[in-house]
Amino acid sequence: MKVDASTAVDLHRIGPQAARLEALGYDGLRVAELNHDPFMALAIAAGQTTKIELVTSVAVAFARNPMSMAVQAHDLNAFSGGRLVLGLGSQVKPHIERRFSMPWHKAARQMREFIEAMKAIFDCWYEGERLEYQGEYYQHTLMPATFTPDNIEGPRPRIALSATGPLMTRVAAEIADGMIMHPFSSEKYIREVTLPAVEEGLRTSGRRLSEFELDYAPLIATGVDEEAVLRAVANVRDRIAFYGCTVAYRPVLEIHGWGELQDELISLNRQHRRDEMSRLIPDQVLETLAIVGDPESVIDEMLERFGGLINRTGFAVPNLDDDELGSMLERLRS
Repeated sequence: MKVDASTAVDLHRIGPQAARLEALGYDGLRVAELNHDPFMALAIAAGQTTKIELVTSVAVAFARNPMSMAVQAHDLNAFSGGRLVLGLGSQVKPHIERRFSMPWHKAARQMREFIEAMKAIFDCWYEGERLEYQGEYYQHTLMPATFTPDNIEGPRPRIALSATGPLMTRVAAEIADGMIMHPFSSEKYIREVTLPAVEEGLRTSGRRLSEFELDYAPLIATGVDEEAVLRAVANVRDRIAFYGCTVAYRPVLEIHGWGELQDELISLNRQHRRDEMSRLIPDQVLETLAIVGDPESVIDEMLERFGGLINRTGFAVPNLDDDELGSMLERLRS
């Protein structure tokens, strides 16, 4: 199992930080698209590392178009020697329309076309095929030589699609190289909803599960001492309350019989009562949707819940000694 580290973006520090994480033995460096562009940060990290994989987790697909995304992905992948894992996500309709001022259609169908169009662009660049993609939402039919990349000796960027619901999950399994499962999930939801959808999609694409990367980094509340664990628990409760407001994630709650919790969270969120939202998350929900405890017990729980189920994850313990963290990564990887 590959183990990644996530990092916030500080463009002045991310290069040395990436080099340290690589030396510790991490397989990948994850950068999310939050308040900074992940491609610039990962390009800086690529320049100071040699083997750690560079993961956008995730880049917002619908904030761009397939051509612009293909250009960014190709450049970073080529510069890093083929180390990019292009994690894509749809975001949600209000952000696409009101934050990015971009069109939102039917998300799963639109994402299928987005990735198909990128693959057609890559076929043009890497295989010399004529660019002739005609979809419902995207059309790419012009690719003069002047605008075709010339550094195409390496592999194509790998594409991993972030998905939660069964429709987007099937899209991932049919046309992507892997899938990034949302951290707001549970072992029960993964086994009963996600995996059947993945297997259905893989059958359609004629692939086996061993050919598909399943990436799941669960919510973790841990620390070097009891006080640090308590702080982490408070942060995770807040994240669960935040994610719980998203209508698309309701099935994760409903499979455990907690659907009404979302109604209460949405009501409090509309009133901007964020502290009360966190207090609404009971221990049962916390311990089902997250893994809580000291670092060793967290690893035990991760292996028990997800060992043999996923092949990529994330793990970190703030302020832990590097040697101790390195040995924990080896244990988790095994």
